[in-house]
Amino acid sequence: MKHSALLASLVSSASATIYYAGVAESGGEFGVWSADATPGTGLPGAFGVDYKFIDEAGIDVHVDQNHLNLFRIAFLLERMAPVATGLGKTFNETHFDYFKEAVDYVTVTKGAYAILDPHNYMRYNDPSSQPYSGSVIGNTSDPTAATTAQFGEFWGELAGRFADNEKVIFGLMNEPHDMATELVLQNNQAAIDAIRAAGASNLIIMPGNSWTGGHAWAEGSDPSSAIMHQFTDPLNNTAIDIHEYLDVDYSGSHSECVSDPATNLAAVTSWLKEHNLKAFITEFGGHNNTGCDDMLTNFIKYMDENDEYIGWTAWAAGPFWGSASPCCTDSQSFGSFEPGSKAVDGGPSLYDTVWLKVLQPLVPEKLQWSGVASVTGGELADFPA
Repeated sequence: MKHSALLASLVSSASATIYYAGVAESGGEFGVWSADATPGTGLPGAFGVDYKFIDEAGIDVHVDQNHLNLFRIAFLLERMAPVATGLGKTFNETHFDYFKEAVDYVTVTKGAYAILDPHNYMRYNDPSSQPYSGSVIGNTSDPTAATTAQFGEFWGELAGRFADNEKVIFGLMNEPHDMATELVLQNNQAAIDAIRAAGASNLIIMPGNSWTGGHAWAEGSDPSSAIMHQFTDPLNNTAIDIHEYLDVDYSGSHSECVSDPATNLAAVTSWLKEHNLKAFITEFGGHNNTGCDDMLTNFIKYMDENDEYIGWTAWAAGPFWGSASPCCTDSQSFGSFEPGSKAVDGGPSLYDTVWLKVLQPLVPEKLQWSGVASVTGGELADFPA
């Protein structure tokens, strides 16, 4: 009995496997916000002036020096599929070429993996005041809304263009919220069906409702936990996309970290285990203070110790953040996870104080560097010199 108990203890405490680790690249969704919520603001915008997907020098540092193998690259639906022609398979080809150039740099030139991130909150036609502006995709009571079928058409077209790149991961949508969970599931399913019909076997990651927050997964009268597992994928290569911030309201807008990940992720982790599903946490972050240092460390270790989690991207890096901070600042500007960024006073940025000090030491020494991205992962290896 003692031997069995000891064996069980060793098994339960064994580290799980993280195959993919990196940062969210925020910048491709920039340039549209309008104080008076004017529709069409910044569309399509000037590439390199109003918005930009990545900075190649920053990617170089994160891959070559920090040995990260995953980048989540944000874009806007309204730029890729212009409002004039509607959501679907008609693309702005100039814009798509800029986006593909960024994805190819990450995946082909640098050999890392890329998550395609339509940063639209399950809305389309007016990103001027995100995350609330625009019509909810699939809302049949809104005559201005794009349909679920159009969402599928869009993903079928995009997936077909990247089907031959095994290092591309399809993130279906950033943070759906304030809508029926059944509609989130329907839209997700339409996208999955279209992706597979396009001949793309790539890994898919799909969100839940309520900003796809892990802490909220099983909460409320219409929780993601009730139905989100009902999706189907003929290739069984779909994981769950989860976001989780550590501040008081889970928004990432306060500098104090007070929401314990082990407590707040317990329900979604149990749900993943119950339904034999894997997950990525593609947004999380923290500020430069002792409480956040400890909680971010615990956050990464929680994912390490629960094999439901196979990858993560911290929020955020990106070419346009400069001295502005994308996470946890209480309106102060301390830079981002973009290499070379500085605080507004010219001092160290969150790249120096949080990424290098706290998160970088927790990046696994071995990650997947070759082969198709999948829910089962691939061969783990040291960074290829």
